[in-house]
Amino acid sequence: MIITATNRFVTGPIAERLGVETLIATECEMRDGRYTGQTFDVPCFQGGKVVRLQRWLDENGLDLEGASFYSDSLNDLPLLEKVSRPVAVDPDPRLRAEAEKRGWPIISLR
Repeated sequence: MIITATNRFVTGPIAERLGVETLIATECEMRDGRYTGQTFDVPCFQGGKVVRLQRWLDENGLDLEGASFYSDSLNDLPLLEKVSRPVAVDPDPRLRAEAEKRGWPIISLR
């Protein structure tokens, strides 16, 4: 699963190429075949990421027990706090400080 604040029209092809079946992303409104600049549904950002994921979990009869979440941004703190295994990946300075304080793993993919 990929859950991202980035718009679906950007991340959809990436998820497809990677073979990822489930993508939860920010949805952009289209009218007459054009993007309006507005979003619909809950934007998949900060606490909205938790709302969107919880909805998907409920629809699929699943929960976060044993779940891992990897992030590089403090914006994802609400979801990092919900999972069993939060991991900071090449984190921004604020997330690095929070991960160090909480004893979360910090990894680099660079």
